[in-house]
Amino acid sequence: MKAVSSVFSPMSSIRGFILIALLSITASLPAQEPDSTMRVRMIGIGTVNILDTYLSPENYTGTEIRYVSITSKPSRWNRLRQRIIHQGDVSVSHNHADNNNEMAGFYNFQYGLTHGWMLTEDLYAWVGGSVDATLGFVYNMRNSNNPAQAKVALNLAPMAGLTYKFSIKHRPFSLNYEATAPLCGLMFSPNYGQSYYEIFNRGNYDHNIVPTTLISTPSLRQLLTLEFPLLRRKFRIGYLGDYQQAKVNHLKYHNYTHALVVGMTIWRK
Repeated sequence: MKAVSSVFSPMSSIRGFILIALLSITASLPAQEPDSTMRVRMIGIGTVNILDTYLSPENYTGTEIRYVSITSKPSRWNRLRQRIIHQGDVSVSHNHADNNNEMAGFYNFQYGLTHGWMLTEDLYAWVGGSVDATLGFVYNMRNSNNPAQAKVALNLAPMAGLTYKFSIKHRPFSLNYEATAPLCGLMFSPNYGQSYYEIFNRGNYDHNIVPTTLISTPSLRQLLTLEFPLLRRKFRIGYLGDYQQAKVNHLKYHNYTHALVVGMTIWRK
């Protein structure tokens, strides 16, 4: 298996280039300061691939169900908007031999501030930064010793997005893309061979709060959706890709999700 830090090295380079280019292009353009609030609520279903070497050296694949809530609204700072994202997911996966299962559940919260620009009459871009917090678990159904792994992480994460508006037969549509990548933060992890009994019952600390960077946790979360009118409402359908991975304390972890999402958009003044 390839080292975790190299899995997305080309993607990391492209991501960095896109963010730098976007900042450079938009720096001289006038800001757009919408005073409305956007709320997006979506349900997603898709495939998941999980590896957690603390529990098992095998990859587990299965099905994930996810809820996504995105709110973008004005802030007390005139040129900045607040972006609040809640995500919750549960999954059941199985190993290659199909003789063991894992269950996983995660809650992710992001709070960010963004600044936007109109690149053209129909193209809107925004960039910003966020605090990204994750709480979850992975449970291996056959392990008797160390059957579960807790997942706790807090990151500073840049974020960026684009919205392209167009019409079909005089009906308004929009294509929306956004991405977030952790830059640095803290993560909880047992050390290699260390049990949770040692950590919590005996109080044996062994580098269990680990500083992380984009090198040790090269991850990316992206969302591409098409917004369209239907029955006097605005709906969205699209793709969510969530690629979370880490290599800390001599343990490897990844959780890759590819999901179809559907939902509704509500705009309010």
